[in-house]
Amino acid sequence: MDSQDLIAPGGNFPATRWSVVAAVRSGDPNQRSRALDALFIAYWKPVYKYIRLKYSKTPDESEDLTQGFFIELLERDLLSRFDPQKSRLRTYMRLCVDSFVLNEIKHASRLKRGGDVRHLALDFPAAEGELAVQTIDPASIRSPDRFEEFFEKEWIRSLFSAAVEDLKTICAERNRQTAFALFDAYDLAETDGVSYSKLAAAHNITISEVTNQMAWARREFRCAAQRRLRELCSSDEEYLREARMLFGGGG
Repeated sequence: MDSQDLIAPGGNFPATRWSVVAAVRSGDPNQRSRALDALFIAYWKPVYKYIRLKYSKTPDESEDLTQGFFIELLERDLLSRFDPQKSRLRTYMRLCVDSFVLNEIKHASRLKRGGDVRHLALDFPAAEGELAVQTIDPASIRSPDRFEEFFEKEWIRSLFSAAVEDLKTICAERNRQTAFALFDAYDLAETDGVSYSKLAAAHNITISEVTNQMAWARREFRCAAQRRLRELCSSDEEYLREARMLFGGGG
């Protein structure tokens, strides 16, 4: 895959060029609010699940630690210390989580709640439900490398889940709910046996129309995922590196 495949139609990078790394420190409340949304959506579930498994914490403890971590991230302006030349943002975030949790364990601190973390409702029961469905045995990922891999996979899961919600919104705004229904039934299905012919019959459309609508939905989903990824990267170079990892292909 050429790098041109990782940018938006027309030869431009995804339209969202700002980065949460800078925007969460913005004096503009609207920009800061948008950045916090992007940051929390991308990272709160990976952080929660990582704490639950790596540190064997209860759901309540993990909820408190997750909220406490994001409060500290903002209050201590930890993102200002991030150097994209040295690591990926998700690697830096994971190391910050480790440092925070170990410090809380060491000092048995009373965790704070509230602050900017309440800016976005964090659905902890949903995250706990996902862990239950995944049926992950913590003993099977005890090595540091496996936990790093787990955190990265959860980060990717969160990014793509957000892109699915973006696609759903786009389809609703453009009155293309059928396209989303087809995408949901075929690409997001957890069971086999779904075919274009069955979808055509179910929606009373032709197979050709199913093909066209699926192609449009996949293209919009890819663009949505690229936009989500771009706002989490601090430079075009970092974006291209991450996009190659997510979408495959060479330079």
